[in-house]
Amino acid sequence: MIETNDLSKNFNDFVAVDGVNLSIQPGQILALLGQNGAGKTTTVRMLTALLNPTRGWARVAGYDTVRQGRDVRASVGVLTEQHGLYMRMSGEEYLDFFGQVYRLDPKARKARSDNLLEYFGLGEAARRRIGEYSKGMKQKLALARAMMHDPGVLLLDEPTSAMDPESVRLVRDEIARLKSSQRTIVICTHNLVEAEALADIIAVIYRGRILIQGTLNELKHRVLGAPEYEVKFSDAWEAGEVDMPSGVVLADKTATHWRVRVERPQESNPQLVRALSNMSAPLMAFQEAPRTLEQVYLKVMSDMRGEAHVG
Repeated sequence: MIETNDLSKNFNDFVAVDGVNLSIQPGQILALLGQNGAGKTTTVRMLTALLNPTRGWARVAGYDTVRQGRDVRASVGVLTEQHGLYMRMSGEEYLDFFGQVYRLDPKARKARSDNLLEYFGLGEAARRRIGEYSKGMKQKLALARAMMHDPGVLLLDEPTSAMDPESVRLVRDEIARLKSSQRTIVICTHNLVEAEALADIIAVIYRGRILIQGTLNELKHRVLGAPEYEVKFSDAWEAGEVDMPSGVVLADKTATHWRVRVERPQESNPQLVRALSNMSAPLMAFQEAPRTLEQVYLKVMSDMRGEAHVG
């Protein structure tokens, strides 16, 4: 649904996006992570055919963003950080207006608007002015607008920026519901919790370049190394020589707690549990040590800054 090759954008001497390569399949959610100014919004603008690349190319829903810009814009729904709601309009008037922009006939506009307002829980507020809506309701209406023409691609730029926690949860739930086997979603965000909750694929962008991308588990393994497991004992236990399975390394040890690094968990974990049981260890718990996207992101950024400093 989205493919880019060496996608780049310069503004005079400033390189905003530098050689971005992405391949996003139908049904996937990509989280594009990065600080403010990292190149996320510029990338989205090229994917929506609002900006032409300086170098490279992009295809969205099968269309070239330069040669077939009108087809691209008809195929995507966009939620910008500043979504420009018309506060004097009612919710249904607002969606009807954008239905006209997308050249839907009156019957189709009405049916689509009613369906989206109900889908996003805004049916009872359909005739109220948007200026009376809460932040969460406004953001959901903006999502409904992006969905008005039933696009196959959604590009969401900071979808929960500056929102209260309750509104954030509402919008995240709606984004998760919008995912389907035929729809691809790109979320540009610096909110790591949001990305971890929603994304199938994660890409970290820094100064216009993609530093790393993959599934969360892939990134954890590549950046943080082999997974670690917590072994907890109900009583203090002074173990003798334990025959550790191949690929298992004891990283930390106390009388009631071990932390082990395991290269091949499916193969080695049952062997380790069996070895401890054979030694009559008072085993209470054996579980994977939590590792978060925040740890991955901070390690990637730290390594990048370290390289820049050395350079």
